[in-house]
Amino acid sequence: MGGGMILETTFLVDVERELIRKTNGPAQRFLADNPASPLFITFTVAGELAAGPPLSERSRWEALVEPFKILVCTADVCWEYGEAFRYLRTNGRLIGSNDLWIAATAIAFQMPLVTRNLRHFARVPRLQVLSYEGT
Repeated sequence: MGGGMILETTFLVDVERELIRKTNGPAQRFLADNPASPLFITFTVAGELAAGPPLSERSRWEALVEPFKILVCTADVCWEYGEAFRYLRTNGRLIGSNDLWIAATAIAFQMPLVTRNLRHFARVPRLQVLSYEGT
């Protein structure tokens, strides 16, 4: 697919915090520096966000994810998950399963992942990672 960027959970949390605090922080600046790039989230990111607020605030979750296309789990995503898992386990560098699903989705859809956790996601082979801190 390509032609866009996938936003990781920490990015969306940082954007929300910056909006609440009315500050122009690194996440807001990253968005301003990339106005034409289509923005996506993974099914895993949507689930992590849904796990955050209480169920009584579903409308808040829906408002947060509404601007983004949610990328679904496909056979290619599952294959990339397995490939990355085997590599990371063999090399003693395994990351959490949610993060591995996020990385596998980015690889399968051929899009870079935007996160502040560069060192963590950089362990995953073939994953293009973009940092927004210091932008």
